[in-house]
Amino acid sequence: MRMVACDLDGTIVRKDGEISPRTLAALTACERLGIHVVFVTGRPPRWMNPIVQMTGHQGLALCGNGAVVLNLATGDVVSSRALPLPTVLTVTERLRELIPGASFALETLDGYRREPEYMPIYTADPHAATGPVATLLDDSPTVVKVLCKQSAEHYGELDSDELLVLARGALGALAEVVHSDPHSHLLEISAPGVTKATALAWLAGELGLAAPDVIAFGDMPNDIPMLTWAGTGYAMTGGHPDAIAAASRQAPPCDEDGVAQVIEALLAERDHLLGR
Repeated sequence: MRMVACDLDGTIVRKDGEISPRTLAALTACERLGIHVVFVTGRPPRWMNPIVQMTGHQGLALCGNGAVVLNLATGDVVSSRALPLPTVLTVTERLRELIPGASFALETLDGYRREPEYMPIYTADPHAATGPVATLLDDSPTVVKVLCKQSAEHYGELDSDELLVLARGALGALAEVVHSDPHSHLLEISAPGVTKATALAWLAGELGLAAPDVIAFGDMPNDIPMLTWAGTGYAMTGGHPDAIAAASRQAPPCDEDGVAQVIEALLAERDHLLGR
């Protein structure tokens, strides 16, 4: 174990939005031993400040399902992989024809933008640019993720898993489509080839590491590429069935400090092998 790659929400961030002291201690113990800790999340960079405040982590984070490499110490974007703007238009047009009540938002390096009909899961940003997708692209922003959400009146017609199947069929190789919550009726769409796995493989390579050196933790379909790429992938108990099926191992639930339990056991085994 030379790197711990960790999803955030539902993996180490509990339902109350906090990371437990036990989990923080386990991650700190890894770093003190020279084991790299990297957060690999669907969150956009604008949602990472609370994580920095909770953890004190100053390294790199892989955000937007791998679309953005973020320096947590400075808040600067190290690199990004954007969706071409014509692709954004094609994606939204195809999904609007396919999904009843579909509306869209854009995560860009210049901020969050949305159609008027798009209702965020959390409190709407009063400063977010609002308008039709074509208008939101007028200034040629760097779009790292398209969000597609069903309107409330269509909830119950299709769940997130069914929406994912439809969208992947419609978009094919045009874009990567995932979801990170089976109940949100929300799809997350990135440029082709952008996954948590491709971003993690790049970072590991930069550090002179390979997949067998990495253990990864996650709980949702957007974590599956990472869980299958890593030498050892742990899906969280209570996570999405597809993530559990894809992972080689299973960790206890997030709210029971599952990641900490696994890390503690691995570090204890390491100490035993070293005769400590």
